[in-house]
Amino acid sequence: MEGYNLLYDGGLSAVEAVEQLTYLLVLKLEDEERQTAVSGEQPEAPTPHGWSSLTKKRSGPLVAQYTQILAQRSSSTSGTAVDAVFAGAQNHISDPALLQRLILDLFDVERWNGYGESLLGEAYGELLQRTMNERRSGAGQFFTPRPLIEAIVEVLQPALTDTINDPACGMGGFLLGAHDYLARQLASSTSDEECQYGSQQRRGAELVPGAARLATANLLLHGAVTAGQPAPISVRDALAQQPDRKASLVLTHPPFGKHAELFGEGSRHTYERPDFMTVSTDKQINFLQHVMSLIAVRGRAAVVVSDNVLFAQGAAETIRRDLLNRFDVHTILRLPTGTFPSASGVRASVIFFDQHANHAGEFPQTSGIWVYDLRPRRPFDASSSPLNQRVLNEFVSAYGPGLYRTDRRETEHFRYFDIHDVLEHDHASLDLTPQNEDSEEGPLATPEEIAQGVLNDLHIALQEFKELTAELRHDDAE
Repeated sequence: MEGYNLLYDGGLSAVEAVEQLTYLLVLKLEDEERQTAVSGEQPEAPTPHGWSSLTKKRSGPLVAQYTQILAQRSSSTSGTAVDAVFAGAQNHISDPALLQRLILDLFDVERWNGYGESLLGEAYGELLQRTMNERRSGAGQFFTPRPLIEAIVEVLQPALTDTINDPACGMGGFLLGAHDYLARQLASSTSDEECQYGSQQRRGAELVPGAARLATANLLLHGAVTAGQPAPISVRDALAQQPDRKASLVLTHPPFGKHAELFGEGSRHTYERPDFMTVSTDKQINFLQHVMSLIAVRGRAAVVVSDNVLFAQGAAETIRRDLLNRFDVHTILRLPTGTFPSASGVRASVIFFDQHANHAGEFPQTSGIWVYDLRPRRPFDASSSPLNQRVLNEFVSAYGPGLYRTDRRETEHFRYFDIHDVLEHDHASLDLTPQNEDSEEGPLATPEEIAQGVLNDLHIALQEFKELTAELRHDDAE
């Protein structure tokens, strides 16, 4: 995190700081790969726009060279994963001393590929998580907690033959989670399954170029894609048109609120598509409609939504009724408040649904919904995560991946709701709770919770101010 702190303290935003570190790291890794000669062969000669060209320059010429390298790399049209990392790249480090320190003292002294994909990918993922979950970064909408991703992937059990899609992939967490799960299945796979696994069966879309760059780097550094493979994430508005290809497994967490406002690209659009049941400016409602079009027959999906999608009237109610009618909405996971640290007060749930082959023409396709509630647990505070492996393992066990849903059993936190009761509920609300008594958690954050979020923000800001002051005093003393 030292390089990140240097850049952040140097005036860069959280996202800009991570982007610059990503460019430098990938350039260094490319140089190390170049120097790793195959037995009996000479290493490739350094390129004029490679890492070694940076280590030979100082001051103004160093900044100019780095700027030129990024401009050259950003203009590539190869369509490979590694070039997607540099798509639209710009230099935001104007201080020559800072850039020199990053290159010579932090990056050049290490042999980064010696850490291996596992360790390097974990470190990069941790950097993304810390950055995106900082309240001051405002980027939490692009990052889904890893334990939640792992639990969702585990219960849906991706197959090597699945076509997997995330139309709002943010930092690429779901694509990476699916890759990690599938990689463990390769040991017992057939040659045909292995071939299909390696043929770009995992795809994503992301509206924001900056998020797509970081997501691609995340997949690349984890070994989920190779540098020369086609870029796994397309930079586009997935809602702009109907899907041209169905997916057998859709995993996604559409952003809360105005999409992409962190990167200065936020706007509220309506989408008039022939496959959409209703017109809305709500991004989450539109993404839910998009997933309903994207999922293949006999496919399955998990979508993270804010709770207003579950209980709001108007367009939200229209989509809920259509979803229950045409799809098998079988499970809802109610997430605790604080699951997304930078989205203060937002409450969210995960909707699991399948697309069955409707040979009999029977409607609704949903016969009943199982609701697992993580909210009655102990209160959450900013010093600990509301989601941990233990509570999510309990959800996975109750879900029973691979078992018939008729084998499920009700518990204190897990309850079955018959579809007829749901449809007769106010506005077909899916804001259901397993608790017999009224839950203390409602659809909106209480004033006390909002006040606590503000207090936490102030505490974090004060702590960061103290740390920065201490660093400045230490520098002055030297």
